[in-house]
Amino acid sequence: MTVHEQLAQASGVLHLGGDLPIHRLGFGTMQLPGPGVWGEAKDPKEAVRVLRRAVDMGITFMDTADSYGPFTAELLIRQALHPYPPDLVIGTKAGFTRPGSGSWVPLGRPEYLRQQCELSLRHLAVERIDLFQLHRVDPQVPLADQVGELGALRSEGKIRHIGLSQVSTAQLAEAGRIAPIVSVQNRYNIADRTDEDVLAYARAHQMAFIPWTPLDTGALARSGGPLARMAEERGVSASQLALAWLLRHSPAMVPIPGTSTVAHLEENTAAATLELGDADYEELTRAAF
Repeated sequence: MTVHEQLAQASGVLHLGGDLPIHRLGFGTMQLPGPGVWGEAKDPKEAVRVLRRAVDMGITFMDTADSYGPFTAELLIRQALHPYPPDLVIGTKAGFTRPGSGSWVPLGRPEYLRQQCELSLRHLAVERIDLFQLHRVDPQVPLADQVGELGALRSEGKIRHIGLSQVSTAQLAEAGRIAPIVSVQNRYNIADRTDEDVLAYARAHQMAFIPWTPLDTGALARSGGPLARMAEERGVSASQLALAWLLRHSPAMVPIPGTSTVAHLEENTAAATLELGDADYEELTRAAF
């Protein structure tokens, strides 16, 4: 094992739910299935290499969902990593149906969430899911019914911790009165800080904040993009700068950059070792995007 292989350790440790230590720079599996997050991976062998390399580099938190494929990402995780390293924490999600490529329809009926939990247990080949997140709140179903079903699954030992995705502070507070909530996964990056109040709520209530699109689906990392000049001046990549800003911005932050290639994985994970000084952090925070 080389020093390079444990880069993610430098991002620090967060205790998910108070009892699951994870390195704060994780990995998101949304880009592993085909175009539109639909169907099989374009290069299944590379997808397996990406997942194994992520673990080699010290990543201990992986985010996935039943709807990625559907089930493609969960099955790739199982193929690549089962039996799992003892320190690997896998979070999955349910609450979307997939009528086709690029199509996402919320579905939060309790019987559906239970079915999807059972399928994720089978596809991941685990007896208990570390983190089970409600992928979207279904506006047609009372939140109490959706979170209540996750609470029942937790009581039955099928999931360890509950998280929510793309919710408001009011929804977080309501859900917390129904069952313990340990994480929130909302859209957030250096260019889109709309949910700063949700981040503040998460930190105040000892929840992990898992920003999806931490690189704005690649827009922040592109050549000539808004971070390109600042990154070039510092001798790093734009994606590394964007991820380092997130890690510095809040101790509750758990970025999960995703990719389908080992090269991009290694570049992103190196952000864990990038320490932003006060001046750089302030300049990035004030920058217009």
